[in-house]
Amino acid sequence: MSRTAALWKPLRRILLTLPVLWVVVSVVFLLIHLVPGDPIVQMLGEGATASDISALRHSYGLDAPLSQQYTHYWHGLVHVDLGQSLRLHDSVTHLILQRDPYTLALTIAALFIGIATAVPAGIWSALHRNRWQDRSLGVASLVGLSFPNFALGPILILLFSIQLGWLPVSGAGNGGPITFLLHLILPAVTLGLGLAAILTRMVRTAMLEELNQDYIRTARAKGLTENAVVYRHALRNALIPVLTVIGLQFGSLLAGAIVTETIFSWPGIGRLTLSAISNRDYPLVQGCILAVGLTYVGVNLLTDIAYTVANPRMRGQ
Repeated sequence: MSRTAALWKPLRRILLTLPVLWVVVSVVFLLIHLVPGDPIVQMLGEGATASDISALRHSYGLDAPLSQQYTHYWHGLVHVDLGQSLRLHDSVTHLILQRDPYTLALTIAALFIGIATAVPAGIWSALHRNRWQDRSLGVASLVGLSFPNFALGPILILLFSIQLGWLPVSGAGNGGPITFLLHLILPAVTLGLGLAAILTRMVRTAMLEELNQDYIRTARAKGLTENAVVYRHALRNALIPVLTVIGLQFGSLLAGAIVTETIFSWPGIGRLTLSAISNRDYPLVQGCILAVGLTYVGVNLLTDIAYTVANPRMRGQ
């Protein structure tokens, strides 16, 4: 494949996702304006005079027609200006840049926990098909799928924070990297175990399919060790459908981070989005959704690249 074609493929992927981002931001813009409630009244309180409410609404441009507000928002977006938060009186871009690293750290840590747990468990389950090891992992996966974040989080807090006193209860800490990692463990485990349950079943199914292929029997007939057959050949091909699920589940992790960040008071974008929605903070809600959408697009792009690494035959596709 030529260098031009190699550059065009990710660029084409980005161009195809732009309409998706436009639809997402537009729908959020319309829905947040249709929800009952006035952010200006919430800011000033019920005792504010009509003139004060009108003046503040005009200063934020909320008295303009909806179409004009929409056009103004996209004009600012093109110039990398997401506006100012109505409640926090700060630049939306600055607020997102403050919170986004926390959400990315939580999501990546949860993804690492999910993959590090699921891949060995899925391989072990496939190699012991229909035995007690396979059935035990199947039951554990089912329990993991049935346990929501809002139930698992408080249980982990009660056990590891309150009863044992091993880990902090909430927040991200401000005492250096070690403190940050200690605060990260519980929310990352809460978010990652659900992903691990899904991926374990996916890895098991994919490995079983690959282990029954003719090329695996040929590899064994050539005298290759079982580890080489399983990990060098079968696992590499089994990763293709698993990578698809990982890319899709990253969006679910971002969505699940809203609940998890609320439980653990984690200062990420999810918690910021929930606060912005409850306060009818239009610019902040739109900025948070846009940040999540761009992150998801970037992850899908990385997933495409991972396909070619896992399976070189896909480089020309």
